[in-house]
Amino acid sequence: MVLSRVVEVRRFERVGAHSHIKGLGLKDGKALPIAAGMVGQVEAREAAGVIVSMVREGKMAGRAVLLAGPPGTGKTALASAIAKELGEDVPFMMITASEVYSAEVKKTEVLMQAMRKAIGVRIKEVRKIYEGMITELEIKAGRHPYNPYQQIPIGAKIKLKTNVDERSFNVDEAVAQELIARGVSKGDVIWIDAETGRVTKLGKCIEAPAEARYDIEASPRIPLPQGPIAKEREFVHTVTLHDLDEMHARRGSVFTLLFGGREEREIPPEVRQEVDETVKRWVDEGRAEVIPGVLFIDEVSALDIEAFSFLGRAMEGELAPVIILATNRGVTKVRGTDIVSPHGIPLDLLDRLLIITTREYTADEVKEILKIRAAEEGVDLEEDALSVLIKVGVENSLRYAVQLLSPSFEIAKRSGRSKVTAVDVEQAKKLFVDVKQSMAYLKEYEEKLLR
Repeated sequence: MVLSRVVEVRRFERVGAHSHIKGLGLKDGKALPIAAGMVGQVEAREAAGVIVSMVREGKMAGRAVLLAGPPGTGKTALASAIAKELGEDVPFMMITASEVYSAEVKKTEVLMQAMRKAIGVRIKEVRKIYEGMITELEIKAGRHPYNPYQQIPIGAKIKLKTNVDERSFNVDEAVAQELIARGVSKGDVIWIDAETGRVTKLGKCIEAPAEARYDIEASPRIPLPQGPIAKEREFVHTVTLHDLDEMHARRGSVFTLLFGGREEREIPPEVRQEVDETVKRWVDEGRAEVIPGVLFIDEVSALDIEAFSFLGRAMEGELAPVIILATNRGVTKVRGTDIVSPHGIPLDLLDRLLIITTREYTADEVKEILKIRAAEEGVDLEEDALSVLIKVGVENSLRYAVQLLSPSFEIAKRSGRSKVTAVDVEQAKKLFVDVKQSMAYLKEYEEKLLR
């Protein structure tokens, strides 16, 4: 067969600011200079490793962590690395303190929702399913009840096969719609949930008939299922306490039935109490496991005395995540009071925090971070370009240097180059100024700008 035209489909990838972080980069509790996307900050990473051990041993109750250091010294990266070390499905909820005051609900409600989004529940349930390779598939169509000119699926006839069993099924319109939505065809291996009719497409069977195969297949090839078609299988899925709160809050609401939303944005305390009791019952029955995640609050000095009091009480709760706070503030007033305190945090709460300090990066560390970020963003740098960026990272800020990577690459592409040169970086610096240059601009045009 001749392919007259092949269209390349590029997968869209969003590269996050800390998508390169894979863990703390420790070996036997000691930080490697460069590992798991982390560079430098040896003492801070080793301290974070101790925190991870304490969390795993259940010794963080009533405590929280404070990351203190100048801007751009890896505090958010450190919090993200702690969450990665705790496990793949461990929830990581990140907010900034200023978000607490920009919502339409009470600040304590915002903090409570954030905390419950940071606590996972791993639910195990055994469900009856029908599993097999589709050998026959016939979708039955009928007239739409409100539009006689439109055809809709009203059912289907399917035949499933395993290595020892083969059965035919007549299914209703709900399962037929699931089959169409999943793009199921002959030769596919599927699961059908006996209770809900939900269809899961696993992939194309290795033993699919020749007419059911494609010359180019994107879905995985899997073996023919073993055993009977009807079987019980254990499913494990992770949700957060906030997910369960919302599900319970929506239950029985006429508004939800009509529009699929909730009448109110705040969740009543009795709903949360009911969810907590349900989760405890599931845990006692062996059907669920609670996974404390990480709640990271940046710019914590922006919280006021009421929010700090709430956090202090929440830390003592039975169901509480690992709370990590971050600040780049020195000695300042606690918001909402005239009390001056280190980092703008009340002393009674500060006494209950394990404080980890970060320091500014050296030129060699800036170089390694830039190389990692360039690789993550797909930017190829010439040595002279890297040297200019290192100088920018040391003299201006690391964040500014990292921000210049992608603009410099775009400028290089416009000039027909695949590698970024020093000229491209200098051009990007002229187009995008840093904080110091922005301040100089404000002073120069102070009289012409609005106050």
